[in-house]
Amino acid sequence: MSRPELPKQFLALTADETMLQLTARRTDAGERFAHPIVVANAMHADQIEGQLDEAGASAAALILEPMGRNTAPAIALAALAAEDPAAPLLVMPSDHVIADVTAFHEAIHLALPLVEDGWLVTFGITPDAPETGYGYIQVGEPLTEGVHRVARFVEKPPRDVAEAMVASGDHAWNGGIFLFRADKFLDALSVHAPEMLHAARQSMDKAVREGARIWPDHDAFAASPSDSIDYAVMEKAERVAVVPVTMGWSDVGSWDALHAISDCDEGGNVCRGDVVAIDTRGCLVRADGKRVALVGVEDLIVVASGDDVLILPRGRSQDVKKLLEAMKR
Repeated sequence: MSRPELPKQFLALTADETMLQLTARRTDAGERFAHPIVVANAMHADQIEGQLDEAGASAAALILEPMGRNTAPAIALAALAAEDPAAPLLVMPSDHVIADVTAFHEAIHLALPLVEDGWLVTFGITPDAPETGYGYIQVGEPLTEGVHRVARFVEKPPRDVAEAMVASGDHAWNGGIFLFRADKFLDALSVHAPEMLHAARQSMDKAVREGARIWPDHDAFAASPSDSIDYAVMEKAERVAVVPVTMGWSDVGSWDALHAISDCDEGGNVCRGDVVAIDTRGCLVRADGKRVALVGVEDLIVVASGDDVLILPRGRSQDVKKLLEAMKR
């Protein structure tokens, strides 16, 4: 269902609202949060403005990348667009689930004193399984209440290493959510990725602006190295802290993950759309535009979207990637 023209951020997967709308509501503008800066692909400008408007939100700036250069350059564009460079900048992917928003806000509150002092902060998700698809953060010495120095970042580990890290109790999932002053992030880029900072500055200096929309200069931005914030900055900077938090987080990276975080009926099924299920247990069924009927089956994922129908056992939803490769061939 997630396609280049309609990525996961614009889908209503876990609620009636889309992932983007839920992210915007998580930090409603008001006393604590300013209007968001949104960094996105240029082809999605109308969808973003339309969905934010439906959610009663509006962007202070909508930065429309001419091409993808990974997260570090994207965040650099946002930091350069921040109205107050010394203000804390909360960086959130817009396709994550956070069930306990109160816990998230409390974690932000714990981090703010260090952020104001120039620290770069990430949020470590309390792991509930030895996931091999996530990076990990080793939680180091305490700095203030609830905030620790990052001992190290760990790439996506093999199963035995993930099991050992979870068992140790001092590792958290790297959820890709960050908090730092805009100017301090740019300072770190100037030390660890100066070419990236130069390209981002040039692209914003030459940007075309129309209302809230900002189009960074194509050629200047294309000159930026492509790298994640973890590689470019967080793994190299000196003053990096982590706030471990349990907040019902998921990146909803698969249909199995969606089933795990969704409310099930008495048979353990998650059904959306026109679905008839009899003597059916443990299934995730999504029907967009077609009626789907199931009798006497267990532990299936069934997705009907337009002319496409996907059927596979629960537990194998990562194999969707193999299907996509086969269909391309």
